[in-house]
Amino acid sequence: MDRFRMIFQYFQSNSESVMNGICGLLALASVKMYTSFDFSCPCLPQYNMAYGLGIMFVPPIILFLCGLILNRQSLVMLEEWRRPPGRRTKDLAVIRYMCSSIMQRAMVAPVVWIIVTLLDGKCLICAFSGSMDPEKFVGFANVSTVQVQQLLAKVPCKDDELMRNNTSHKAVSRYLRCWSQALGWSILLILIIAAFLARWLRPCFNQATLLQARHWSNYIDIEKKIFEEACCEHSRLFAHKCILHFFESMRQEIKLHSFSLPREGEQAEGEEDLLRGITDQDQVNKLLKTWYYEKPPLDVS
Repeated sequence: MDRFRMIFQYFQSNSESVMNGICGLLALASVKMYTSFDFSCPCLPQYNMAYGLGIMFVPPIILFLCGLILNRQSLVMLEEWRRPPGRRTKDLAVIRYMCSSIMQRAMVAPVVWIIVTLLDGKCLICAFSGSMDPEKFVGFANVSTVQVQQLLAKVPCKDDELMRNNTSHKAVSRYLRCWSQALGWSILLILIIAAFLARWLRPCFNQATLLQARHWSNYIDIEKKIFEEACCEHSRLFAHKCILHFFESMRQEIKLHSFSLPREGEQAEGEEDLLRGITDQDQVNKLLKTWYYEKPPLDVS
């Protein structure tokens, strides 16, 4: 049990490493989802583009929202942005740093999904086969306009009877797949170059500002955790004292069970000190309201 408690405390104290791991798992899950997904283009002129682009962009939106939901700092950042200034001013640089960090992690899985779909090429072939110029391909020379649209829409469906008798569907498919793969590799190259530049050009900027933003973003996260732990401890002691007052006539029965009640003097010295003099509901509500609206300044002198 102690080992699990140590692991849980490690994860709590290293939320950044945990979020990097979660983003990696989401990226792997996106690749696994796409490889196991049965892609079936409708091969109809009015539905191909909606289906192909939907498969390409709707799952990334879902993965992006999942990344925001699983990232604990997104809620911390929103609370810091929306809270009243009170006695502590808000630093916009810290909020921008937290927002940038959250967005970078949340975008990993969606970008992986889009790149994988582009390298595979099925979505782009399904979405844009009906938009191709038939004059570029010799198989559509003696075909009416309506039949051309039907044939182009059925390019992703290799087993269709119309495609078996037409020799140009492979050319259209290869053409679109080449463009799709070229676009996928281009996006990947641009992202790698951007990451390289961001990594190596960062020391050229003001490091003091970056250190300050990172320090205070970590402080806001840790402060929220410690405040929640303090609230839980106070709630436990407050509930314990309220229950003892309620069951004052049953003290002997409670002593015989799991409760090990302290003596009157020990109880007064122990619980009263831990309750910090906050002994009724109005005082607790006032304390929580004060913490939200008038956070104390960052000065421990």
